[in-house]
Amino acid sequence: MAGKRSLTSLHIQSLFTENKPEDLEERLSPKLSPACKHFLPHAKVTPHRVNRFWKALGQSPHPDILDPWTAEHLESFHGNIENCIGSIKLPVGLAGPLRVNGLYAQGDYPVPLATSEAALVASYHRGACMISASGGCTSMLLYQAVNRAPAFAFDSIISAGKFVAWAMESFDSFQEIANATTNHGKLVDVGTTVEGNHVYLNFEFTTGDASGQNMVTIATQAVCEFISAHSPVPIQRYYVEGNMSGDKKASAQAYTSVRGRKVSAEVIIPPDILHKYVHATPKQLIDYWQISAIGGVLSGTMGVQGHFANGLAALYLATGQDAACVAESAIGVTRFELTDDGSLYASVSLPCIMIGTVGGGTSLPSQKACLDLMNLSGSGKSGALAEVCAALLLGGELSIIAALATGDFTRAHHKLAR
Repeated sequence: MAGKRSLTSLHIQSLFTENKPEDLEERLSPKLSPACKHFLPHAKVTPHRVNRFWKALGQSPHPDILDPWTAEHLESFHGNIENCIGSIKLPVGLAGPLRVNGLYAQGDYPVPLATSEAALVASYHRGACMISASGGCTSMLLYQAVNRAPAFAFDSIISAGKFVAWAMESFDSFQEIANATTNHGKLVDVGTTVEGNHVYLNFEFTTGDASGQNMVTIATQAVCEFISAHSPVPIQRYYVEGNMSGDKKASAQAYTSVRGRKVSAEVIIPPDILHKYVHATPKQLIDYWQISAIGGVLSGTMGVQGHFANGLAALYLATGQDAACVAESAIGVTRFELTDDGSLYASVSLPCIMIGTVGGGTSLPSQKACLDLMNLSGSGKSGALAEVCAALLLGGELSIIAALATGDFTRAHHKLAR
């Protein structure tokens, strides 16, 4: 019996039946002539090197990429990019002010969001206004750590077991070596996973106010070199990252450990506030949340939430975070319930927000300015930024669920995007 043909199978079939085999072979085969002339790489950002790249392109600098402001501030990009040719511009909008009652964040925060998606800022702004009109949300940073998981290969599981026993007794040495590589980070824990003759060590670090990926990589490399020199059993090979840390990818282990900052936020929205801002009742939002939660389970999503990635990506771009970390940060749980007095209880829990207020792109001129708008730039501010981030995502969940529950979702996108 023939198998059922899918649309994908039919499309692939058409690619090979509607084109001559010799034409496909010519188009898809490797081509070594003429040789591809690569750009000469450079890490230092200077006007001379930027102009050299434009000459290599055979073009004059495009004024929308190398504009006068960018040309004047090129050196400020050094350390954040290689092969620089200019900068791009994204519009930045403000949501809020967003009232946050947190362990670290206290007050009303104008939240800058960089995006090209119409209706996004409007949605988060609406949610922020609901939260603030209700007295603000409670937001709590629960834990902070960043991990790196080196992998080691041995000749047998027996050797792997001996190595694990030694490694667990050597934590103090690991900690001393790792802590010596940074003034801000600290190795606080190490876990082990044995898979046959392979061992993964999961090093967990605090990273101060930095997001900390580079910090923990450098510290872990130093520990790995010590391990290589002192292991009681021969190591066949090792890698500073064995792809078990969850770096830049969604993983189930985020719910049982932490990578970045674990934050939870909650708010109670009275019925009159919901009616004023979204023309909905608590029951309408709860009914939609329930069916969407089941839909998320049926589709296999990690967690239950509407659109964490929207707010995270916009906030990350505006404040100089590593945008690729949205992949691991945008998982978590949104929950709606009815309170005894008929109000809406709403909460979000985010197990692994990768965010910082120093290092990386946070010192770039525009991104630092966005952090300054919230008074969250520099040391001692990362806890507050994490709590504001969770509060922002809570507002986004309130807004999008209200839009879907009342039928405003399509109308809003049609109106604002066109």
